[in-house]
Amino acid sequence: MTKKASLYLVLLFSMVLSSMAIGQNASGINDEQTDNPEQNKKWREGQYPYSAKPKSMWELGVHAGHSFISGDVEAPFPSGIGLGLHLRKAINYTLSLRLDGWYSSSKGFDARSYSYTTLEVERLYQQNKNTPISGYVANRGQIHRNYKTSIIGGSVEAVLNIGNLLFHKDRNIWNTYAVLGVGLNIPDVKVNLLNGNSLYNFEGVTSGLDLSTGDGRKESRKRLKALLDNDYETPGGVEDKIIALGNEKTVFPHFNFGLGVSRKLSQRVNVGLEYQIVVADNDLYDGFEFRSQYDKTNNLDIPHYLSVRVGINLGDFNNRTEPLYWLNPLSGALNDLAEVKARPILDLTDTDGDGVIDMLDQEINSPEGAPVDTRGIVLDSDNDGVADYKDAEPYSLPGYDVDERGVANIPDPGYLKEDQVNEIINAKISNIRTDWFLPMIHFDLDKYYVKPEFYGQLHHVATVLQTHPNINLVVKGFADNRNPEDYNNVLSYRRANAAIDYIVSRYDIPRNRFIIQYGGEEAPLVPDLPATHSIDKQKEMQQYMNRRVEFFIAGPNDKEMPQPEGPDAGSGTPGSSRPGTKYSGNRNSGY
Repeated sequence: MTKKASLYLVLLFSMVLSSMAIGQNASGINDEQTDNPEQNKKWREGQYPYSAKPKSMWELGVHAGHSFISGDVEAPFPSGIGLGLHLRKAINYTLSLRLDGWYSSSKGFDARSYSYTTLEVERLYQQNKNTPISGYVANRGQIHRNYKTSIIGGSVEAVLNIGNLLFHKDRNIWNTYAVLGVGLNIPDVKVNLLNGNSLYNFEGVTSGLDLSTGDGRKESRKRLKALLDNDYETPGGVEDKIIALGNEKTVFPHFNFGLGVSRKLSQRVNVGLEYQIVVADNDLYDGFEFRSQYDKTNNLDIPHYLSVRVGINLGDFNNRTEPLYWLNPLSGALNDLAEVKARPILDLTDTDGDGVIDMLDQEINSPEGAPVDTRGIVLDSDNDGVADYKDAEPYSLPGYDVDERGVANIPDPGYLKEDQVNEIINAKISNIRTDWFLPMIHFDLDKYYVKPEFYGQLHHVATVLQTHPNINLVVKGFADNRNPEDYNNVLSYRRANAAIDYIVSRYDIPRNRFIIQYGGEEAPLVPDLPATHSIDKQKEMQQYMNRRVEFFIAGPNDKEMPQPEGPDAGSGTPGSSRPGTKYSGNRNSGY
């Protein structure tokens, strides 16, 4: 199989895996995809300053490419192949660890002849041959160096990526990175200088050629390849003064360095191009030491490896994210900033001083001191056409005309019988409004403090009580369905009590005019919502509607409910769900 065909197979394999990839919503990371779901939940709700670290997937990779050695013997192109596997895990957004194992095989052919001393040749080739060759060297004196080297190696690598620090999009599809590793490699170096039991006759390899030109060296290597029998029968030399392991010094510690670029095909698969070099204390990867003191080459041979890598993310997207080097660490902060910028600017101006800010006021120039409803419209409680602030009789008997002061014109009967008196009294009692438009207020998740945006609604409630001293109110608290029932009952009670405390403390209304009740998670305004947190903002707003306190005109049968038994529920302080939390921000106020 040709190298081009092998590359096509790798690309085809990655495309197939890409089509099988499991998708993930790129707009957010749910709590279950983090190391600490509880911390992440508090962060989303503004109760903790930092999000939890995502649980990211491992990457399994395969790689293959071109391998060659830069040393004493010139390497042709192509000179060899390499292949291997890696396993990679992100430590944080920029640093990951990778275990890499590889195999490479490469060849080299020297176009120039080289004079070996008798001692050097004896040392190399008498290792496995009994026939002395000193006579051959003395007579001919020239050889053409060549080698075939196979290397098995493994490394532990630190991979530093810089491609995911993004300011303009949620996630990257390209990544650039650098590699620094340490490991061991075992080379198997062979040279081909013996034709049977004697050295090749290399005299005709360079005959008539100008080796100072590229064409001359190319022709020399062609002749050399034709001369050799491809039987690399002789082990390469072994140096004594090197850093290596084993009795025969055949295991080499090394450092490896690399640069790479990768491209994400899907959230499951990526493909990349990487270049690495291996540095060890070894000048015999090509079988020969440097030439001489007059014609030296490097005293270290350097294996090189250019590879195509395919990475596959392992795991379930329901509880893990892509590896962190594909995620944008600024995503959470940038999304929050965009959300804040999109919110309308809160203008607390109240031009007519009726307790309803101009942003919500439907009658922005109400007369001074006139009681209004939550829409800022002047009240007319008995619907007689005379506003309450002008009405001398705000609750006139129905069915009678009223004068300009709002007083009902009731004919004088002269005297009243008992049943007529009772009828008038009953009419008076029945005229007490129990269906007035009284506002409700809402609460943040797991909170029971009154939010400033509802001060106007509570001002309206207080005004009704001040102008109608003979009525009392039922104040009933509710919660959403995302905690146990006993917890929600306590939280609902505390919300109702907080609303009462606010009105009592600011408007000097007696506490005994309020009847506190609680409904927990019963009677939701928006029913059938899931009892778990959702990143769907619409569902969160629906849950917000259920976290409320409602006000009703008290009837003769309304009784105050005792404080419920249950756990310590909720927080009365903005930005903290429990005493002792230092963070005072409110990330999702209104949800």
